[in-house]
Amino acid sequence: MTFEKALPLIKKGQKMARTGWEGTELYIQMVPATTFEGAPLNPYFVIKTADEAFSIWAPTDCDIFASDWEIVA
Repeated sequence: MTFEKALPLIKKGQKMARTGWEGTELYIQMVPATTFEGAPLNPYFVIKTADEAFSIWAPTDCDIFASDWEIVA
């Protein structure tokens, strides 16, 4: 699926991945808005990587225009 179709699912909490990643990154998901030390914290994306860590993620142009997004169970 395209990123345009994947984004509403991500916003609802669905985990997504690109088939083109070839297993190096496992999936992305959105961390919802919250507060930190009393200040608002905007939502952001994280990616779970092959080493089981989470990192902040921002889509590249290739990610945005790709059509190989799929739902991760």
